[in-house]
Amino acid sequence: MRWPPGSTAGAMIPADRPAPGIIERDLVSEPLETGVLVVDSLFAIGRGQRELIVGDRATGKTSLAVDAICNQKGRGVICVYVAVGQRTSAVERVIAAVRAHGDPEQCIFVVGAAAAAPGLQWIAPFAGMAMAEHFRDSGRDALIVIDDLTRHAATHRELALLTREPPGREAYPGDVFYLHARLLERAAKLSPELGGGSLTALPIAETDAGNLSAYIPTNLISITDGQIVLSTHLFSAGQRPAVDVGLSVSRVGGKAQTPALRAVSGRVRLDYAQFQELEMFTRFGGLTSPRVRAQIARGERIRALLTQPGTRGRALSGRSRACRLGGGRDARGGARLCRPRGGGTDRRADPADREAQGAGLRRAGRADRGQPVAPDRLLQHACARNAGRDRPPAARPPGLRPPARRADPQDL
Repeated sequence: MRWPPGSTAGAMIPADRPAPGIIERDLVSEPLETGVLVVDSLFAIGRGQRELIVGDRATGKTSLAVDAICNQKGRGVICVYVAVGQRTSAVERVIAAVRAHGDPEQCIFVVGAAAAAPGLQWIAPFAGMAMAEHFRDSGRDALIVIDDLTRHAATHRELALLTREPPGREAYPGDVFYLHARLLERAAKLSPELGGGSLTALPIAETDAGNLSAYIPTNLISITDGQIVLSTHLFSAGQRPAVDVGLSVSRVGGKAQTPALRAVSGRVRLDYAQFQELEMFTRFGGLTSPRVRAQIARGERIRALLTQPGTRGRALSGRSRACRLGGGRDARGGARLCRPRGGGTDRRADPADREAQGAGLRRAGRADRGQPVAPDRLLQHACARNAGRDRPPAARPPGLRPPARRADPQDL
């Protein structure tokens, strides 16, 4: 790969080169904010981390990655988007979204389209990684999105079968694990002696019917530092983004979070994961336990807080995210993180943050711990709709057919 004249990178750099050693790396401690509340609060991504985005087709994997790219506007992070085996129309939509909401001057697009030769699709992730490494070695922060490695593995299998390499599981050659391992290991946070640059990788993998135990998803989960799992069931129910909190994890954890956000995210993640497990049993009815009903109500409010239909071009600071999750209070239920004026919500905060503060959850240390407070305007419509189901139907004239009830996504 040749760089422009006058570049400090030299005339040529290899597309495939060894990853930095252990001594050359540093701890991952700085957060990379994606602008998605459920990701930044519950599964923090650090600069230099490798976080896998995995899910079925049409569940919002590319949209989540593009939101992360657009959120780097004005933060000095160089973004590299690598498209492997994607349709040209899909790549054009990604470029249009970055032009509309992000900073295209800080983005590089490497496209190995579906109509391109298999060799070009195979080399595209390595070329994009080499471009991102150039900025990392220069002491800057870079972000690379590979969309997606499942099709890259299929291309590698095609080339391997054409060269008569012995097939293995699912007809993949035996070196497919080493192929992706040596690619993703190049993302790292360098030590201060080497400039302190970082390269964060967000690879994307596609599953079939939510099967995370397939060959390629299993390999990528074992290589990366965590995964964000997108659920088809949550996507069909209208949850945006459709992140499965129970299956998603970030192995960096709270190392890349602010203290205020770390204090409230642990309990919220546990309560929301338990709510998703209990939600399916609520459809059978007969839940008479007040504790279970309070837990279900609390989970519904957490889900309303984490829902972000459109997140591109909008970012929340660590203080605002802690206010939204903690209801404006810290983890001990003491001093408010966002001080309201006049007994209301904070007028200096974002309007969406003021709504979230009004729908805050009562914190630990109170006698009525776990009991939900009155819902805000965001939840009044949902509460009224649910209350209308329990109301007896009005009397209708004889011979008049009842109107067809609209399908509710939560009934699916």
